[in-house]
Amino acid sequence: MSVGKGRASRYNRRLAIEKPVPNTALTGAGSGTWTAVGGVWAEVQDVLPSRGERFDGGINLATRPARVRMNYRTDITTAMRFVMGSRIMQIISGPAEIGFKEEIEFMVEDFSLAGNGA
Repeated sequence: MSVGKGRASRYNRRLAIEKPVPNTALTGAGSGTWTAVGGVWAEVQDVLPSRGERFDGGINLATRPARVRMNYRTDITTAMRFVMGSRIMQIISGPAEIGFKEEIEFMVEDFSLAGNGA
């Protein structure tokens, strides 16, 4: 599939795609690792800071949400994550199809060390 004019210049960030590898040991719950499954050029657009704070049971939770848009593909799931340099982004929703199999978009937020999904 060819990239539409102007779209290629928007894809200015190289992201690694990682999937969880669970620890199968009896006492290994929650201590899995991540393995790279590929890379992709994408557009990463941070959501305005005022939308990055929410309250949960009276506790203020600060997140760094963003949108990630790339060429259409079907091999990325919400169980995976994106890594851009030192920034680790967990996928929180998507993919949303843009156009007819032209692009996809995910909502992500910076990964918290509160636990590993693997």
